Amino acid sequence: MKFDKFEKSFTALFFVIVIIELLSSTLSELSSFHNIAKPLILASLMLFFYLRSNQIMPKTRQLMIFALCFSLIGDVLIIFDDISINYFLAGLVSFLLAHIMYVFVFLKKRNHSIKPIAFIIILLVYAFGLFYLLKDGLGDMLFPVIVYVVAILTMAITASLRKGNVSNFSYNLVLIGALLFMISDSFIALNKFYTSVPYEHIIIMSTYALAQYCIVIGVLKQNQ
Repeated sequence: MKFDKFEKSFTALFFVIVIIELLSSTLSELSSFHNIAKPLILASLMLFFYLRSNQIMPKTRQLMIFALCFSLIGDVLIIFDDISINYFLAGLVSFLLAHIMYVFVFLKKRNHSIKPIAFIIILLVYAFGLFYLLKDGLGDMLFPVIVYVVAILTMAITASLRKGNVSNFSYNLVLIGALLFMISDSFIALNKFYTSVPYEHIIIMSTYALAQYCIVIGVLKQNQ
């Protein structure tokens, strides 16, 4: 799949923003850029999608913009989660809504002949293993986290249902994006409720940014 000049330019700019965010979170002399660079990741992606999505069905376009908007709100809220757990909870709700929007987007290209039983079993084993590690540290967050896990599992499953109804490039990219989203959220949960993860911010933000990028590009290319 070839990218045009605008897509190549945006891709380069996007990953420059991601690198700035990662550096600003690890280098004290660049820390002042962190609260700007983090939301700029999703803001740039949302603007790019808006400019490039005229050929997409209006409902799909609207759902994608909502998903990216909720993700952006979640990013901003979680910046302040050290102040209060309520910011983390609000961010969780925002990302929950983003996942729901993505589920609806993916279902619009569902191939009803696809029955990904083995894939679902693997995801469930992964989710139960993660929950086993987290359960003792969740406390009052038990129910919100369970709801969120169900939502992100559903997103990954629905991403796998697009096979055959979209281009192979789109299918693979969106599925990779959904799985990277799961990995990013898993590290957030492990770091917050289980144990400190070395280089957690680099792992979380790099997988998260790449996940969102893959989903956006995958949806834009689904008919190509």
